[in-house]
Amino acid sequence: MSDNHRRYSSIRLALSQMFMKEPKGYSAKQLNILAGLISGIVGSRRTNYPQIASKVPDRTKAESRVKRISRFINEVDEKQEVHLMPFAGLLLSNLSERTLGLVMDGSEVGRGCLALMLSVLYRGRALPIAWLVISAKKGHFSQERHVKLLSAVREFIPVGADVIFLGDGEFDGTELQAKLTDFDWKYACRTSSNTILDDGEEFSFQDLLLQPGMCLSLPDVLFTRQRFGPVLAIAWWRTGYQEPIYLVTNFELTEEACHWYQKRFKIETLFSDQKSRGFHLHKSHLSNPARLARLMLAACLAYLWIVYLGVWSIQRKLHTVIHRTDRCDLSLFQLGLRLIDHLLDHNLPLPVSFTDFSHAIPKFVRKRISTSQKRVLDAVVLCQGGSACPRQGATAA
Repeated sequence: MSDNHRRYSSIRLALSQMFMKEPKGYSAKQLNILAGLISGIVGSRRTNYPQIASKVPDRTKAESRVKRISRFINEVDEKQEVHLMPFAGLLLSNLSERTLGLVMDGSEVGRGCLALMLSVLYRGRALPIAWLVISAKKGHFSQERHVKLLSAVREFIPVGADVIFLGDGEFDGTELQAKLTDFDWKYACRTSSNTILDDGEEFSFQDLLLQPGMCLSLPDVLFTRQRFGPVLAIAWWRTGYQEPIYLVTNFELTEEACHWYQKRFKIETLFSDQKSRGFHLHKSHLSNPARLARLMLAACLAYLWIVYLGVWSIQRKLHTVIHRTDRCDLSLFQLGLRLIDHLLDHNLPLPVSFTDFSHAIPKFVRKRISTSQKRVLDAVVLCQGGSACPRQGATAA
């Protein structure tokens, strides 16, 4: 059996096990194409159709495989804006024993398109949960889209889970902060130096006499001229950095807000793995936002599998075989890629999971999912769709 066929068969089996019953007819056909897409993306490390098709095990001509992939991607509901991972609820449930750190950010994808991604933090990586794509070369998304994406994911958050939202300067809007407060989630978002604050009189971060090494907290201030709050504002100039950053948060402790905000940058590893260091999503040649969003479904499933294999290799101590014995310098994503090559070269079974990140031990059993999660999966497969404080009220942390 060829490497392409072994990789495809393992993925196809894992996908089918997420259904309550083995897919039949048209559903099975679409599931086969999705499995081929994931396998082709991993095998070729690319997201353009010809290279994906070259790694799909099929006796048909390459052009026929390309057309099949194209039809699958094109059969998308143009009105659908938010796209969810098919197993989002199960993935979040497996991670909910600890605090769920959600990170939102945007990135350029395809030709002239921007993707807004919401991910959950996991062991130094960000695992994709939901996204939307618009036609735009640069710029920010509206608060309406921020809230829309966030609200879609909230339905899959386990009851009682602790959630922390992190975002850069694009996500300091008062509408988004109000929605996060309604959800009873903690948040820490970056904001600009000229943001208007009010503690009885208006001022901005620029009025603070901040020096390198200082972290000033401004509790119970109102945010912008919309007077949102009260919130905690933080001016933080870390030693060794050229400029400070400014945060708005509903955390009570400055140290906790700063600790969590540092984790926001983990989403950049997701974008780099999906693009230049991994699947080259930015070179997919697609310019239609809906089709790009559908292609991202396969690319994100492929990413989840690779990260899972990276963790699995560490727990099985295979990282000492495929990498170094004294230390590990590779990310979970790069470990996963190396592990696939190792397992294929030595004719060993390929463990596949897209959700089992609680302990990353492969389970070759049929998992039952909720009715709501099954509807999402069916929709995908069926194509439906330290100084003195310079200002009164500020404290040095």
